[in-house]
Amino acid sequence: MSRRRSVMSEQLKYELAKDLGFANKVDQEGWGGITTKEAGNMVKRAIQLAEQAAANKSDRP
Repeated sequence: MSRRRSVMSEQLKYELAKDLGFANKVDQEGWGGITTKEAGNMVKRAIQLAEQAAANKSDRP
C-alpha cells in the first residue's frame, strides 16, 4: 500500500501542534504518537485558518 503525500507542510503541522498544546508529544514520539482526536483537531484548525485566509483575500478590492 502506498503512502499518501502530505497536504500540509511539516512546518504548518508543527505550528498547529504547538497552538493546540501537543508539540512536546510530537517531539518525543513523532507524528505517530498523536491521538486521532489530536489529528482531527489539527485538521479542524487548518480548515479554520484556510477559511479565514480566503475570507480576507475576498475582502480585498
